[in-house]
Amino acid sequence: MANETEAAGMAHDMAEAAGHAAESAGMPQLDFSTFPNQIFWLVVTLVVIYWLLSRIALPRISSVLADRQGAIAGDVAAAEDYKLKAKDAEAAYEKALADARAQAQKIVAEARAEIQKELDAATAKADAEIAVRASESEAKIGEIRAGALEAVQAVAKDTAAEIVAALGGKADAGSLEAAVGARLKG
Repeated sequence: MANETEAAGMAHDMAEAAGHAAESAGMPQLDFSTFPNQIFWLVVTLVVIYWLLSRIALPRISSVLADRQGAIAGDVAAAEDYKLKAKDAEAAYEKALADARAQAQKIVAEARAEIQKELDAATAKADAEIAVRASESEAKIGEIRAGALEAVQAVAKDTAAEIVAALGGKADAGSLEAAVGARLKG
């Protein structure tokens, strides 16, 4: 029977433990008897987290932010510098373009002057050749006129002699020449 008494005692102890467990069944954080202990460890944990953040994490973060701000400022300054260089390059390009256009106009003007000079020389040469040919032609025309005038005079003399002979008269060469000469002179 001792076994039964022990078994009954054990059952009673187990029932009592189950009753305590049922009473304190819930979240241990909400047990008011452990609040001072929880508050102490909360303060210790917050102090350790604050120390870790202020001594290790935040200096690293601020150095990264400072480096980033420095890089951004450097990039902005470099961009401004490049912008000024681009404006200078554009101004130099415009100046070079204007100089090139002026040089091209100068070359065109020189080429025109040279072409005009060559054209004037060619025109003068052509005019000289035309004048020479014209004087040669006038000389030839003068020769032809003189030859034609002589031929006309000879034909007129011969015709006048034939006419006088046909009419039955006799004319001497001197009087025929004088009559044809007077008639040709006008």
